[in-house]
Amino acid sequence: MNLGIQKVEALDAGHFVRVEWEDGSESRYPCVWLRDNCQCPHCFLHSARARKLVVEDLDVNIVVKEVSLPDRKTISITWPDEHASEYEAEWLKKRCFSEEARAEMREHLFLPERQYWGSDLQLPEIPFEEIIYNDESACKWLCTLKKVGIVLLTGAAPKQGELIKLGHRIGFLRLTFYGPTWQVQDKTDANNVAYTTGKLCFHTDYPVLQHPPGVQFLHCIKQTAAGGESEVVDGFHVANKLKKQNPQAHQILSSTAVDYTDIGADYCDFAVQCKQRIIDVDSRGQAVRINYNNATRDTVFDIPAEEVRPFYAALKEFDNLLNSAEHKFTYKLKPGDIVTFDNWRVLHGRQSYPSGSEVTRHLEGAYADWDVVMSRLRLLRKSILNRD
Repeated sequence: MNLGIQKVEALDAGHFVRVEWEDGSESRYPCVWLRDNCQCPHCFLHSARARKLVVEDLDVNIVVKEVSLPDRKTISITWPDEHASEYEAEWLKKRCFSEEARAEMREHLFLPERQYWGSDLQLPEIPFEEIIYNDESACKWLCTLKKVGIVLLTGAAPKQGELIKLGHRIGFLRLTFYGPTWQVQDKTDANNVAYTTGKLCFHTDYPVLQHPPGVQFLHCIKQTAAGGESEVVDGFHVANKLKKQNPQAHQILSSTAVDYTDIGADYCDFAVQCKQRIIDVDSRGQAVRINYNNATRDTVFDIPAEEVRPFYAALKEFDNLLNSAEHKFTYKLKPGDIVTFDNWRVLHGRQSYPSGSEVTRHLEGAYADWDVVMSRLRLLRKSILNRD
């Protein structure tokens, strides 16, 4: 982006600054935003990339006193109190308020594009060693994880500790009441339904937390010969289907606060309670997080009695869609496989397998927050782009 500025002028009695670019396009900037984002050392701490100007000192009705174009790459503004601000062309262009520019910035910062799937999923695969030691492969892994919601890493050592390496690669893992990592295997007096040999219905992990982990890792260390197949379903895709098929059911699941509970002891003792909507939506009504775990859904249900049956009817329809053959994808992990998936989007389950006197199936699990994952992704993309 090397566009220069052709012309600059104040508009609307000084409340806006209009920039005309060399390619003929234009941008309009509100003066209160320009003053709020002055880049001078008095207003902005560049070593921390943080604003020093406080809102109490900001005049929301501020207008420019003078605006000028000292060169094609900078505009200068003098404010009524004689404070002077300068803004570089590239900095301004990136922050243009047009819908196109804002969409481009959203794509750059958050990678919002999603690729929906059902039973036709082509499970993306990348060698584990590549993402550990190669930035391009790590970037591809995280970009695909954000877009598709699931990636299989292959060729890890079939032993505990590989997920610690994964945590170091992205930054750090999420600590929960089950520990920094946890062992999925048949256990006596299991404190979690996952620690049995029974079938696990489609669920997201930890909706009992106010901020459930965004990403989950499951490393296959030992696999049973019979049973134990993994199943996944794209929760956002199914939520969209439900919205089209039964808008009222979707409205109930996206507005009803469901109680979740988890009480026990593991990494430490815990008594966790939370209220979550099964389908969390944004201001546009698009699903942004699925919070559904039938095992930890509480017997307490804090809604009027007459709303209970309609809720169950909506939940049943959602669950039926999750389990339909066209939506679910089944696969079987091999020792050394690590499945990485979006815990806010992808619901996972497991088919039952035979119990015995010895442990026949062992997965190690861990979590990471999307904030940590996206931070690493942005740094990797920047490093790769700068290298080019």
